[in-house]
Amino acid sequence: MPVAAALAGTRAEEYLGGMAVAVDSAAFSELESGFTGELVRPADASFERLRKVWNGSIDRHPALIARCSGADDIAAATRFARRTGLPVAVRGGGHSFPGLSVCDDGIVIDLAPMKGITVDPEARTVRVQAGALLGELDRATQPFGLAVPSGIVTHTGVAGLTLGGGIGWVMRKYGLSIDQLSSVDLITADGERLLASEAENADLFWGVRGGGGNFGIVTAFDFRLCEVGPTVVAGPIFWPIEQSPQVLRFYRDWIADAPDELMTIVMHRKAPPLPFVPPELHGTLIVGVVCCYTGPIEEGERVMRPIKDFGSPVLDLCVPKPFLDHQAMFDPSFPHGRWYYFRSCDVAELTDEVIDITVEHTRRIESPLTSFPIWQMGGAVARVGEGETAFSGRGVGHTFNINAATEGAEGFDVEREWVRDFWSALKPFHTSVYMNFLMEEGEERIRQAYGAEKYDQLKALKRKYDPGNLFRLNQNIPPD
Repeated sequence: MPVAAALAGTRAEEYLGGMAVAVDSAAFSELESGFTGELVRPADASFERLRKVWNGSIDRHPALIARCSGADDIAAATRFARRTGLPVAVRGGGHSFPGLSVCDDGIVIDLAPMKGITVDPEARTVRVQAGALLGELDRATQPFGLAVPSGIVTHTGVAGLTLGGGIGWVMRKYGLSIDQLSSVDLITADGERLLASEAENADLFWGVRGGGGNFGIVTAFDFRLCEVGPTVVAGPIFWPIEQSPQVLRFYRDWIADAPDELMTIVMHRKAPPLPFVPPELHGTLIVGVVCCYTGPIEEGERVMRPIKDFGSPVLDLCVPKPFLDHQAMFDPSFPHGRWYYFRSCDVAELTDEVIDITVEHTRRIESPLTSFPIWQMGGAVARVGEGETAFSGRGVGHTFNINAATEGAEGFDVEREWVRDFWSALKPFHTSVYMNFLMEEGEERIRQAYGAEKYDQLKALKRKYDPGNLFRLNQNIPPD
């Protein structure tokens, strides 16, 4: 386990209860006395389990995990970190691709215990605490035929997904998660509480809608709810990899005038050995178009017919089904603990060149666990002005999230190089990038993602709300 040097400037330094760094004992006593959640130190039995995050390739050892029961705990942990100088990682669902929800020799402010969800079906609103997961939110809203636009893996945290923008199955109809966000409660770097909305602290509200965790810790989100389900026409249609060039070109033409109710993701992978997959396909490369139609069932079946009839599909699972089931469809492909590596980019369109590069690199996949989505964008997402939120890339055509996965270290380096080569081959076609899909790629990459003008706006906001850059373990926008 890494052990940090004693922190400069602390008073009455001593090792406290198995913590791996020396800290100010008075500061720790103050934190401990009023903390109603759980303070977990390296010597505690639950530490090993709680320090782990979704991406198994991340192996970090914090000095303290503060499992917060409410906003007061978050404020106290924030003041403690500011006073001691400990690095701060904020954890919602722990799904940060580069593992930024955990740190070495610092404090993890863990929001996971904060799972309160309050639905008002008549007003069509929901209040969600920052530790809730997407699946928990869906299960609370779907009994009323309502949903918040969210992601595609149900054990993702609502907080991290939303602060980065929030793309998912209903975004072409209802926009990003942030487009249905009406306000947030937030703890600043000073440990103070703020409400941010269009009417109050509007500059901060602009920034948290796409600017990530740079400006404070959101403790609760207020969303407008949208009509979704409870039954949708959804699921994948698969073809053999040999048909991928033809499928992608047909798909490109088919979605050209697609209604907003239709959302699709193209997947390439080796067919998994699951019960619904014919045994002869197991381990063979396939291409799939995964669909979700947010509208009447009969309309959805009519809209899907052309893609279902194209070529020679080897498996068609696109049928009427509960929206809850569809939301969880990708969960088995992205479980906790596997080793993941990602590179992402947005492209304007699926040109012949982009399709050819995609097919060529797909044929090089080695791991049976690697699967990468190409997201269809547009619709309601593109009808929000680029400057209305910090999120960038409203007008893109598709988002590539090139992902490699292995069970552990074996084969991981090979798959990671495959990701990098694929991403580099697409570089002439890059436009922007979705912030939630970035690894640790440096400030210049973040600047490129937002564009110079918006990046300068975000830096000014950072100087106002976090001038000391306490919240820097994220896709960081430094104040200076």
